[in-house]
Amino acid sequence: MRACGMDFGTSNSAVSLPHPQGGVTLAPCEGNHGTLPTALFYSAARGAQTPPLVGRQAQKLFFEGEEGRFMRSLKRLLGTSLMTQNTVVNGKPRGFDRIIGDFMQHLKTSAEAAAGHAIDAVVIGRPVHFVDGDTAGDSAAEKQLATIARGCGFAHTTFEFEPIAAAFAHEQRITDEKLALVIDIGGGTSDFTVIKICAAYSRKPDRREDILASHGIRTGGNDFDKQLSLAAFMPLLGYRSSYGDKNLAVPLSPFHDMSEWSKINFLYTPQMRRDIADILKSAHAPEKLARFAAVLADETGHKLLGTVEDTKISLTGALKAEAPLDFIERGLTAAVTRSDFNRAIAAEMDDILNCMAACLADAQIARGDIDIVILTGGPTETPLLQDAVRAKFPAAQISEDERMASVALGLGHAAARVFG
Repeated sequence: MRACGMDFGTSNSAVSLPHPQGGVTLAPCEGNHGTLPTALFYSAARGAQTPPLVGRQAQKLFFEGEEGRFMRSLKRLLGTSLMTQNTVVNGKPRGFDRIIGDFMQHLKTSAEAAAGHAIDAVVIGRPVHFVDGDTAGDSAAEKQLATIARGCGFAHTTFEFEPIAAAFAHEQRITDEKLALVIDIGGGTSDFTVIKICAAYSRKPDRREDILASHGIRTGGNDFDKQLSLAAFMPLLGYRSSYGDKNLAVPLSPFHDMSEWSKINFLYTPQMRRDIADILKSAHAPEKLARFAAVLADETGHKLLGTVEDTKISLTGALKAEAPLDFIERGLTAAVTRSDFNRAIAAEMDDILNCMAACLADAQIARGDIDIVILTGGPTETPLLQDAVRAKFPAAQISEDERMASVALGLGHAAARVFG
């Protein structure tokens, strides 16, 4: 039995290989890159039977204007009713299970190419909760992912919580027992684990006694994108404007859907274009709503949200950013400050910190008992979160090693232990 670890993430993914002599490495899955964006592009020109382009190449061709169907954040569909539906890909119906399977197949093929042999077993990372407050939905999500894995040729599949996997990766360098809090914030979820870590413990066949508590919430970097979009970008496109003699509010839901990666494609319908065109006739801010109509007509919603995401990332290191929106209207920009961003995500940040506190409470651990805080996932770079963590754990070591790859590497260690 030959195994790998697979981090199928909302925003980024990776696959890892355990080595017989010990140690784990990432398999190159896009050129020399060990990680790749969780993005697919089904090119119209290349034919319906051609495998989709993935990762950076998918994003590049789509944003350069090649015709086809682009998708991101597919992980957020797991456990929801959308997983039972088809979507249209270049004129043909295709189930989301097949679409996720196309991406997972790429990861498996990449791992096998790097290993030089077939792989039939996998440990897949999963959030503590795929769906908040819905046990049935959470169970369905894991079953859906297991079924997709089997369809890709994995005869043996098991799962590990992503924050626990991150701890497995970090503990390889820990010589004495440490009490760790793992803060794993990805594109779709925020997950926490309190765990005892030590390099010697990685050889234990059962780690349950070391894991004191795990908690999670379905809030992550994509939600930061959404709130920044609604606060600083969508008002330029008519969000919260009005129309007609009765001063009616322009419907909010299209703007909310345009601010979520997983929902943008569902807006590109003749009915939605007609609805916005009808409202535009009596809009009180027609120049703004016309921009939203243009985004619908040109199908540039992903490009718009990509600009929002780039702005979010820029505000990690800068106090202000000017986001160019020339693809919507010549000379149009969105001026955003870090303070704007902090206000936009304040509620989400409160939810994340409250979930972290609940994890500590379940573990019956005080903040001062934590020896090391492990930060993993791109959104943990957010200054607002960084400041909060350092204020709450002033005496703890803060570890940010392998921020984008620690979950995948830890899953590789789990694969070595589970499958031998």
